[in-house]
Amino acid sequence: MKNEPTLDQIDDYNDQESPTKRKTVKLVVLFCIVVGIAYSVIKYNYSTPSDYIGTKEQPGINIINN
Repeated sequence: MKNEPTLDQIDDYNDQESPTKRKTVKLVVLFCIVVGIAYSVIKYNYSTPSDYIGTKEQPGINIINN
């Protein structure tokens, strides 16, 4: 336990992280959001089931003309 650094010795402690590290974290978060949005749009557009029930020979809804 004597070899462990204290919080003051850590570079990123207490808002002292480097601008490069901040930029990297922001880019990773932004990338994850963009990938999530793209996945959601693709899943919504290509996995929506058809509203039609049945086939031409056996339609799912019986229509009786009066």
